[in-house]
Amino acid sequence: MAHSAMSGSGTTAGDDPLQTAVWRLRSRACWADAAALLDPRTAGAALQRASLLVEGCLYTEQGWAEAEDALRTAEAVAQSDDERGAAACERGQLAYAATLLGVRDRADEARAALSRAAALITPGAPARALLDFRRGLVAQNLAHSPESARAAYRRAHAGATANNDLLLLSFTWRHLAGLALQEGELAEARHGFAESLRIREELGFLVGTVPALASLADAETEPEASRLRAEAGRLFRLLGGVPTWLAQQLDPPAATA
Repeated sequence: MAHSAMSGSGTTAGDDPLQTAVWRLRSRACWADAAALLDPRTAGAALQRASLLVEGCLYTEQGWAEAEDALRTAEAVAQSDDERGAAACERGQLAYAATLLGVRDRADEARAALSRAAALITPGAPARALLDFRRGLVAQNLAHSPESARAAYRRAHAGATANNDLLLLSFTWRHLAGLALQEGELAEARHGFAESLRIREELGFLVGTVPALASLADAETEPEASRLRAEAGRLFRLLGGVPTWLAQQLDPPAATA
C-alpha cells in the first residue's frame, strides 16, 4: 500500500529497490514520476499507483483526470474484497479531496465510497486503519463533527500503532493535535504536532514535513513559532510550492509568482 511506512515500503534499509525509488520520489512531491515506475497490471501495483496520484491531487490541486484513470484501472483489476475495498477507500479520498479543495462537491460520493470500503475490508486488516483515518477527515472537514472525527482518528491511531504504520501515525498524531488545538489544549496539541514532525523527519517524508512544521508553529509561542514557519516556508519553496493550500500562509509572494 502506498500510504504505509513499514518494512518493505521503501522507507527502511534492505527494502525492494523499486519501492525505495517510489518512496523517494513520493516524499519529494514527484507523485507522477513515482506512479510511472509501477506496472498497473497487478492489483497491488495498480492500487499503489492510484494512491500516489490521489495524494498528488490533494497536495497540488492538479492531476484529477490522471487519478481518476488510475482508480478505474485499480478497480478493474481488483480480485479480492480487500482489494476492492482498498480501491473504494482511494475513491473516497479522491472525492473528499475534490470537495475539500472546492473543485467539485463530491461529498456524497466520498461517504458512499468509504462506506463501501468499510463493508469490504476485513476487520483488523491493516487497510482498516487508513479507512478509519479517512472517515475521520470526512467527519471533521465535511460533516463538521469533531467528536466523530476524534473517535475515528483514535481508531486509526490504534490500528496504525498495532501495524507499526509510522506514516499513518504521523497523520493521526497531527489531526488529533489539531482537534486539541481547536479546544485550547495547547500542551496536548504541541505534543501531537511534535510527534508528527519527528516521524516525518525520521522517514524523510519531505513534502509532509511542510504541513507538520506549520501545524506545530500554530501551537508554539514566539520566537519558536516564527522559526518553524520560516523553515516550513523554505521547504515549501524548495518543493515548488506544495502543498498548495499552505501558499498564502507560508509564502504569499511565491503564491502569485
